[in-house]
Amino acid sequence: MDFGIITPAVMGIGVVSMSIAWVVNTWIRVRNGYPLESSWGKPIYPQKNDESIERVKLLSQENAQLRAELGSLKDRLANVERIVTDSGYQLTHEIDRLREEKEVN
Repeated sequence: MDFGIITPAVMGIGVVSMSIAWVVNTWIRVRNGYPLESSWGKPIYPQKNDESIERVKLLSQENAQLRAELGSLKDRLANVERIVTDSGYQLTHEIDRLREEKEVN
């Protein structure tokens, strides 16, 4: 049997499968919040300096402001929806009732 062609093909498949496994492993680690590793297996953590910490604080404040604004916009939208979906009959009935009260007084 001639192993001259089969051996490089098997080795190529092994190298490709190991590369795919490394990519999948890295993807799973990143997705689940584990730190990446250097070529020697030591974890690589993101660098934390004063500038990045200040940036996170500013972004957190902006996020809180935007959430508060979104809450107030939701409330205003609910009021507008209530006004728009209120039937014309009820509105006319309220106006007539107020006119009658004014005429009585």
